[in-house]
Amino acid sequence: MLQELSHMDRITQLQDEIQQLLTIMSSSIAYLTSRANFVQVSQEIPITKSRNPDKYDPPDRFEENKQELVRDLIVKAKQVEYLIQSLPEPDPEEKQVERLQALEEEMAQANAEYIQAVNRAKNLHAQICDVLRNMLDEPDIVKDEAG
Repeated sequence: MLQELSHMDRITQLQDEIQQLLTIMSSSIAYLTSRANFVQVSQEIPITKSRNPDKYDPPDRFEENKQELVRDLIVKAKQVEYLIQSLPEPDPEEKQVERLQALEEEMAQANAEYIQAVNRAKNLHAQICDVLRNMLDEPDIVKDEAG
């Protein structure tokens, strides 16, 4: 059971790291699309838009920021890869089937015990109700207390 919790912790950590990786990717794309200047890539295709100088970074700063974004992505991707490698190999299918069958049997037994407990509680409730009804219906008890 403790080993399963450890595996679940790794899976949760992996989920968190993947979420962070996706956030870095999204932020990188947002930066690259919003802070880049339009550049002519072909003589045959003219630039039809331009940005104000305060809306894009100078080429050297843009290149530095790109390199930093790439480094962040690589570091996070390596962390994700490491976590994936640290996950245990899945059990063989036969073992998984056996485990699921054992869990199903445990669940059926627990469910039967629960039903028995509920029925016992209902029976006890009915018995208490009958005793109380009999006590209230007997006139001798009321007379003895009054007399």
